[in-house]
Amino acid sequence: MKKTLILVRHATAEDQTLLTKDFDRNLNSKGLGEAAVMGEWLAETNVRPDIFITSPASRAYKTAVITAEKLGVNVGLLISKREIYDGGPKAYLNAINGVSEEFSVLALFGHNPDITYFAEYISGTSLGSMKKGSVAIIEFENFKWEEISAKTGNLTLYKTPKQVRDVD
Repeated sequence: MKKTLILVRHATAEDQTLLTKDFDRNLNSKGLGEAAVMGEWLAETNVRPDIFITSPASRAYKTAVITAEKLGVNVGLLISKREIYDGGPKAYLNAINGVSEEFSVLALFGHNPDITYFAEYISGTSLGSMKKGSVAIIEFENFKWEEISAKTGNLTLYKTPKQVRDVD
């Protein structure tokens, strides 16, 4: 059975200050717009996540909440995994490998550079650096979530908020 992974880099956040920990940085107005436009764009596609996993860091979590709302998904269903915030690409792989087989489409919200490294690791495709708010869709044919590893996926789509806005 086909599995689809939607990797979402958090949208643009406020700059870090001496008073704000990196973990607590919120989306700024640009980021709120990016998350909304990408959530709306996902809602228009035929790709519907049936499970959402996110970093609990404010900017990633809020990006996930906005996306879920645009898709009509109960935000109470978001699964927060602390290790995605600073656990490196291996934390992303562990999160995916632990997903139940009852789910076929996973949306995973995280941070650069790890999310880009992870996308390249599992797809074997060079992305450069995922832009803020961007979405990479990777498909896996005949793999269970627990079997996904290096170069097992096929990058089928990469979209940035700017690309989505320029189409409208």
